Amino acid sequence: MICILVIILSLFIGTNTDTTIRFQTQEGFDTQETQAVFLNSPLSVPGSLALLPQPPKVLGDSNQPKRIYVDLTNQMLYAYEGENLVYSFLVSTGKWGKTPTGVFNIWGKFRYIKMSGGSVVLHTYYYLPNVPYVMFFSNDQIAAIRGFSLHGTYWHDNFGTPMSHGCVNMKTSEAALIYSWSDPLIPGGKNTIKSSPENPGTQVIIYGKTPSS
Repeated sequence: MICILVIILSLFIGTNTDTTIRFQTQEGFDTQETQAVFLNSPLSVPGSLALLPQPPKVLGDSNQPKRIYVDLTNQMLYAYEGENLVYSFLVSTGKWGKTPTGVFNIWGKFRYIKMSGGSVVLHTYYYLPNVPYVMFFSNDQIAAIRGFSLHGTYWHDNFGTPMSHGCVNMKTSEAALIYSWSDPLIPGGKNTIKSSPENPGTQVIIYGKTPSS
């Protein structure tokens, strides 16, 4: 009897502590998706996201290699062209799921994505349509299907503090700048792009240790 109870409890915990980041691509802003959920709490999707302009083209020497550093310890993102610091922004990395460390490359950029995951039982469930300026990254150890990304954020503004399920949360206006600046470059009139040998993704280096909170 005890063994059966342990098995049932193990299955229940396993089912309700899923840390997978589920994502679904969107062709554009989905006007039907007006409601979101973050940490089991409902919230409205800002209608202003539908009016986001195309990110501005960023000045810089495109011949210099681009690199993005994410410092987990200090919750900072730094963008470099060669040895020149182009941007530095506060971010929010993983609290309810670990942000992986290592060297990655951006494999795809999407103007809007629908994301979900977490656990209802643990009060970490989220359902977030119309996430803007999403830049997915991966490497040989962390597969693209895991769904880790840099992206804009409309469900909190507590940047500088871990607040995510593993992704790198950014202010939407700042994510737009990195989205435009980083590779792979998006052709004019397009909202999405995947990296290729001819149009490779910018390197993303994640290091440090997420502070306790």
